[in-house]
Amino acid sequence: MTNADYIIIGSGSAGSALAYRLSEDGRHTVMVLEYGGSDIGPFIQMPAALAWPMSMKRYNWGYLSEPEPNLNNRRITAPRGKVIGGSSSINGLVYVRGHAEDFNRWEELGAQGWAYADVLPYYKRMETSHGGEAGWRGTDGPLHVRRGPVTNPLFHAFIQAGQQAGFELTDDYNGSKQEGFGLMEQTIHNGRRWSAANAYLRPAMKRPNVSLVRCFARKIVIENGRAVGVEIERGGRIEVVKANREVIVSASSFNSPKLLMLSGIGPGQHLKDMGIEVKVDRPGVGANLQDHMEFYFQQISTKPVSLYSWLPWFWQGVAGAQWLVSKGGLGASNQFEACAFLRSGPGLRQPDIQYHFLPVAISYDGRAAAKSHGFQVHVGYNLSKSRGNVTLRSADPMADPVIRFNYMSHEEDWVKFRHCVRLTREIFGQKAFDEFRGPEIQPGAAVETDDQIDAFLREHLESAYHPCGTCRMGAASDPMAVVDPQTRVIGVEALRVADSSIFPHVTYGNLNAPSIMTGEKAADHILGRQPLARSNQEPWTNPRAAVSDR
Repeated sequence: MTNADYIIIGSGSAGSALAYRLSEDGRHTVMVLEYGGSDIGPFIQMPAALAWPMSMKRYNWGYLSEPEPNLNNRRITAPRGKVIGGSSSINGLVYVRGHAEDFNRWEELGAQGWAYADVLPYYKRMETSHGGEAGWRGTDGPLHVRRGPVTNPLFHAFIQAGQQAGFELTDDYNGSKQEGFGLMEQTIHNGRRWSAANAYLRPAMKRPNVSLVRCFARKIVIENGRAVGVEIERGGRIEVVKANREVIVSASSFNSPKLLMLSGIGPGQHLKDMGIEVKVDRPGVGANLQDHMEFYFQQISTKPVSLYSWLPWFWQGVAGAQWLVSKGGLGASNQFEACAFLRSGPGLRQPDIQYHFLPVAISYDGRAAAKSHGFQVHVGYNLSKSRGNVTLRSADPMADPVIRFNYMSHEEDWVKFRHCVRLTREIFGQKAFDEFRGPEIQPGAAVETDDQIDAFLREHLESAYHPCGTCRMGAASDPMAVVDPQTRVIGVEALRVADSSIFPHVTYGNLNAPSIMTGEKAADHILGRQPLARSNQEPWTNPRAAVSDR
């Protein structure tokens, strides 16, 4: 196959959803370009094995940031999925829609038609929610979402501790009320990772009008101001696949701007410096890079109730064997089963601190575990004002992009993260943890002053792997916008971008759900359909928001 009506670059969260929706009525041919390999096998499909694929070059582009000046010049890992399903095949399987205010902010920033009332119907269309709030959740969409079994007593202690500290509880943070402590939702179905590949791409590929091409996308071919195809490399040969209608870039917040720049769309001077002919001077391409940072707050458990017993190879093998046979047991959960969404102070309209609770003291890559039973939270301030950028390293399409997050460059980030340390101590200090609480492993009880906390943060903050914003959506008249609210690249015909790179502002919480929603909504724009009718549902707001953080 050398041509199709629609060519989608990338089979990730948005790309898979686009393939499914653009091919649904059978009227158009769809070609999906993917460089990565198969997602079949327990490393990806077993939820508890989530740390493995992220650390494997086979499944991960393996990008690193440039040295970050505010974090002791550390190069921060910036994984993106290089596999069928993209980053939805290597992520932590956590499902968070984002707060209503996030999408209202998008609209204020120029993404007309992307307010909460506009996107809520798309969230409902894409979901089959198991146990979510009636009326707020989808019941027959491709993406299955559930809660974990929550059998470990530490999960219950965490939620109880939040209540004892005076915070709200929520029965469904993806429903009417996000704020509070509650159960975390997972993209897991029948014991397997329910990635965008399993939910969308596989069903789409059963249709005769969808093809998957394994290749490396080098650049978009633009003739007379119109995208007509994609230059690809496969089997050692360079060729062009032609798009009869449109080319859609869904290649991630690093690779989407990279592809645009390689194709001559981006900051004019930078492209000239790279020896690339400028087709469209768009200074916003690669700018506005945003992410979430987090650190692990770890505590020793005095009771042997954590997952520490399962860390030795033998017991990991037992859990793996149990999963292979029954798709059940420990292997069938990502172990992120309790969480919290909190406001860092009074006067805020939405939560800005996120907690993922884990009943073991371990690092994300499975290394550096505490040598004892323990528990931890991944805690982060989610609405940072720090901004970075993505630029080209060279005109060679195979060269990694240059990623500068510019983390912690806004003073407010330091204030908020210090608060995160002290707030977590308060929560772990509640009565609910009395029977489990041993010494604090990290940061450590001696880390108390602002300077001590800042020194800890500089060495231990890491990415939560939620990059976005590098092809920002906005009004066509906005010089820094890259795509308009219909996801069309401004200044080029028949070219769109639809993935997390078009977010005007990072959403609160994990980005997989809003990325899939972006693909769902973009499909309607591409097909020229009337968007789904706006919702008139009003989400909960804390009546004490003006005077208290809880």
